[in-house]
Parts: sequence; C-alpha cells; structure tokens
Amino acid sequence: MKKGIIGKKLGMTQIFMEDGSVIPVTVIEAGPCPVTQKKTTETDGYEAVQLAFEDIREKLVNKPAAGHFKKAGVSPKRHLKEFRLENTAEMNVGDVVAADTFASGDKVDITGITKGHGYSGTVKRWNTHILRMTHGTGPIHRQAGSMGANSTPSRIYKNKKMPGQYGNEQVTVLNLEVVKVDTEKNLIAVKGAVPGAKGGIVFIRDTVKNA
Repeated sequence: MKKGIIGKKLGMTQIFMEDGSVIPVTVIEAGPCPVTQKKTTETDGYEAVQLAFEDIREKLVNKPAAGHFKKAGVSPKRHLKEFRLENTAEMNVGDVVAADTFASGDKVDITGITKGHGYSGTVKRWNTHILRMTHGTGPIHRQAGSMGANSTPSRIYKNKKMPGQYGNEQVTVLNLEVVKVDTEKNLIAVKGAVPGAKGGIVFIRDTVKNA
C-alpha cells in the first residue's frame, strides 16, 4: 500500500467535465490525519503508521487514550486507523497526511460501513420474488417458502437465503477513480457511490487491482 487516509462521506453530487459529460461523484472530507503512532519491525514485527481523524473534546477521551495522544503531541481524535504503507520508514509521529496525498486520476479502494436496514425479510434482503397477488394464494406473498427437504437431511443447509440483519456491515468498493482533489478544503471527489450514509467514516487507499 502506497497511500492511505481516513475520511468522512459528505454526500453525492455531479461534476461537469470539459467535454460536456456529467460524472456522478461522492464528496469525501479526507484528513488532515496526524500520525499518532509508528510501528516498526524491531518492536512490533511489522511496519505501519497509525492515523487519527476528527477532533473531539478532551473530556470525551479516557485516560489511556488521552495519554496516547499526549505522547504523540496530537489533540484528541475520534477515529484511529492503522495503514501499512510502503514509505512508513520516512514518516514520523506528528506528521500530517492530507488530501493532497491523492491526485486526479488515481484509482482507490474505499472501505465503509453500509447503511443498516435492521431485521429484513427475504424479499428486501435477497431480492427473492413474491407470489402472485391473486385468489387462492393466501397471506404468504412475501414469505421465504421452502426451507429444504423434510426427513433427509432434516436440517436447513448453510447459506440458505433467510430473513435476518441487513446492512450495517463493512464493505470495500474497488478501483474507484479520483475525479477532483481540493487541497485547501481537504476534499476528494470520487467517481461513483461509496458505502455508508452521510457522515459515515471511510478509509481510502490506493487500489489493489491497478497493478
């Protein structure tokens, strides 16, 4: 991994390009993210840097976390994330990673928590079809239907599409294109949709597919 940063999803809009085409983009507030800890092979067995994002009041931080930020010389932050970057050796505690890490045309992978839909049925969760809305069908139009054979194997197979928790899980979207970067406001516009609701935290890194 060459680049990485923590950001907040602000919402979606569209950008008009010079050729007149319209591109739907997701606007992300990326950074600034100070380095709060540096992992080395000698002490930790691997190399990585810990980035922090989003200021919070000191009273909202417990004593261990407050000591961690004080040691790094950084004001308390709400979110921490570790990135195994290739240039970890060049970075030090206190360095700041900002939106200018990325440039227009870069391909990135973005990880976020999807919107939670609670306990949902099979039609909404798995897109199964409903029964015909006609006489004789009965009040079972949106039910899951057969769970499997009766006596053999006398159980429900794994991965059977059933009702349950829908959404609120970590999802990574690969190979998205950075359309525009505003270094003054620390904003990154990415082509397409990004997991999560407005205000959700996302992690941006250079893509693994663009090798």
